[in-house]
Amino acid sequence: MRSLAELEERLSRPRDVLVDDLRKLDGDILILGAGGKLGPSLVRLALRGVAAAGTGAQVIAVSRFSEAGLADALRAEGAVVVEADITDDAALAALPDAPNVVFLVGAKFGTSGREYATWATNTYLPGRVANRFAGSRIVALSTGNVYPLVPVTTGGCVEETPLQPVGEYAMSCLGRERILTHFALKHDTPLALIRLNYAVEMRYGVLVDIATAVRAGRPVDLTMGHANIVWQGYANEVTLRALLHTATPPFVLNLTGPEMISVRQVATALAARLEREPVFTGTEAPTALLSNAQLCHQLFGYPDVPVAELVDWTAHWVAEDNPLLGKPTGFQRRDGNF
Repeated sequence: MRSLAELEERLSRPRDVLVDDLRKLDGDILILGAGGKLGPSLVRLALRGVAAAGTGAQVIAVSRFSEAGLADALRAEGAVVVEADITDDAALAALPDAPNVVFLVGAKFGTSGREYATWATNTYLPGRVANRFAGSRIVALSTGNVYPLVPVTTGGCVEETPLQPVGEYAMSCLGRERILTHFALKHDTPLALIRLNYAVEMRYGVLVDIATAVRAGRPVDLTMGHANIVWQGYANEVTLRALLHTATPPFVLNLTGPEMISVRQVATALAARLEREPVFTGTEAPTALLSNAQLCHQLFGYPDVPVAELVDWTAHWVAEDNPLLGKPTGFQRRDGNF
């Protein structure tokens, strides 16, 4: 990965399996939260996938679009852009109808001290969206943070694992799932809940967090010694393909890669590529936040970019001082405070 243009192209390149599924999908796709961290690449993937499928469906991108120029860029690429704050009742009501809704809106960063706002975004707003689009099929992004920390020897939580969220952010995300499920059952709305952790690309994610620490000579904390990661392009693809798997009661899916990565091993590999000596602090705890995505891989195949390649791409990107989003994941946190 040598440039932002190359990254955006790779993130939005549709595979044949996605094109085939989009060909089976009826109607337009409305994406709420299209201006967020992963929204733009998902919109672009949907646009390219729909074009390849030849269905003529519109991709409607909804967001406040606080990033300068993003709305115009997506409009130029073919999206129907709606600049709206959907926390406003009138703005939410005025949105166009669509048979397929992807709900990406969520709050994580800055949760501590603003817990009330986090719950409003993560729990209250989803209920209003579910009411507004009661006649649609809905795919809603959730998080693996709804699971407890588990022994690393277990291989991670499966979809049936009892939920024990740690901290206000994770609790509010469980609230989102519960509220969406309530309205899905009330209105017979087909729903899919996607528990994602942790998506990575070259500007953001666990690998960027580790690589920037290594390059700057900062200690890498090993206490949360293991994690799951997955290429963002694959996460976008599965999110769109899940529209064909929505159900009542909701379809629940863990979305991550097949490996459990060792933070120590990844930091060492990144350090070698960055020509740095890694500095560590702490000792690996016997538990970590881990998800088992076997069901996802059975349904949708394995990620098309393996961990080794992601490590190489990230090291090169960071070494070349390419742009970063500046949003640490906080994957090291064990207390749930973000």
